[in-house]
Amino acid sequence: MLQDADALPQLIGDWKTVDQWQTHINQLFYRFRGDQIRNFYQTYASADYRLAHALASDYYDRVQKRDRARSSRLSPLAPSLTIIELGPGNGNLAACFLSHLKALDRKGLVYPRVRYVLVDWEQAVLDAAMKHPGLSSHQDRIQAVRSTIDHLADVPDGSVDRLLCNELWNDLPTKLMSRQGGDIEEEYLRPNLSEVLHPKIEDWAGFIRAFEAKDADQLKQFPPFFDDLVWEREYRPVEWKDIPYRKTITEFLRRIDDQVVIPVNIGAYVTIREAKRLLAPDAVGFSSFDAGTADLKVLNDPDKPCSGQFGGQHSFMVNFALADAVARQVGSGTVSLESQREFIGRSLGTNVLTVMDLLATHPEAGRKMEPWEQDRLILRTLAALNKTYQSPYDTKMAFPVRPETPGHEREALLALARDLKSSGVPDTVAYLTEEELLLAAKDLEEVGYDAQAFQIALSAPPAPVDYFHLSTGPR
Repeated sequence: MLQDADALPQLIGDWKTVDQWQTHINQLFYRFRGDQIRNFYQTYASADYRLAHALASDYYDRVQKRDRARSSRLSPLAPSLTIIELGPGNGNLAACFLSHLKALDRKGLVYPRVRYVLVDWEQAVLDAAMKHPGLSSHQDRIQAVRSTIDHLADVPDGSVDRLLCNELWNDLPTKLMSRQGGDIEEEYLRPNLSEVLHPKIEDWAGFIRAFEAKDADQLKQFPPFFDDLVWEREYRPVEWKDIPYRKTITEFLRRIDDQVVIPVNIGAYVTIREAKRLLAPDAVGFSSFDAGTADLKVLNDPDKPCSGQFGGQHSFMVNFALADAVARQVGSGTVSLESQREFIGRSLGTNVLTVMDLLATHPEAGRKMEPWEQDRLILRTLAALNKTYQSPYDTKMAFPVRPETPGHEREALLALARDLKSSGVPDTVAYLTEEELLLAAKDLEEVGYDAQAFQIALSAPPAPVDYFHLSTGPR
């Protein structure tokens, strides 16, 4: 972050709050790089199926239980069950959810009643999600709706049974606030273009106009700029007139040390409020999965990473402790928080960890490795797991080998990538069960793993900053 404005002749915008610039940049990001998201980061549902299956199992059990209770009261079964997914990504969560729900529902009592609605504000994202191969057999019960999340105008109050969002909150508008004595301030940003790219843009005025207007078609006529944005920052008193939940936010900041910045995920609070409007009185409820923390020790750490950039997109840590407080203020009913790993493990009745968790237990993980060496460890690990791992879906992982890989290693890594089986581990962030790891233990030991180390990892508590599941539902 640069502070000397005199050294920045390439200003491309004015001072605005963090959430305003986040919204501006992320809208451009999805118009430019929406089809390349997995090149910059992976979600737990973009290729793996375990989160979707856990959600489907949970939903099937809860609907069955509710139906039995209704039958005992001689009430008719609901004619339809509306499920809404906010920010459907590539459609894999919806595809695996519906496929697993259909497989569980052997008597056809739940799946035929489901209407699954995918909601996003970018039509290109919806179009791509609807084309997911796994949704081809569910076309009669899926629907795409282009809408912002603050108000789904065409969805009546109290008409939704289940509302889902996965790794969406960290992309939604977020403010960075801190307490300065008796006052509360928030972070403002001002964008600049790097000195490297600035001279390459001949029509500077045209670039500025297109950037301010978020005109993607015009911006595509200029050199790519996402990786050349340089941000200045400063802090100003909060303008409360357009910020909801002032009392809850202010009271929460009293628990945080002076001058320590925390994320205030105002976009997440909009989904909580909208969920309360949409959900039926006896709905199964709302679930959000994302990366963040509810630990006040972490939130009080002045060096914590509040945000990051992935290919230019602004992403923020979710402050689950404050989200929980807002949900209770809104009157969302029962509010609960658990780690995502606990949610999936409970559904499967076993302990789970991810491939990345497993990699962290390898003896070489503690030393500095070249990127190609990391790739080699990942590919050897996947090869060992795939000797016994069996996915119910036919989705071979694409694993590009880096061009800078030394020649004598490159051929070996290309062969490992080529041999990844289509029914193997679907992603490097895929979940593995304790049973799958024990079955692969001998093959993993040949790669250098210690079975005792990953056994410890399987039963380890969630980290203070982790992937969590916040859910709300009727009391």
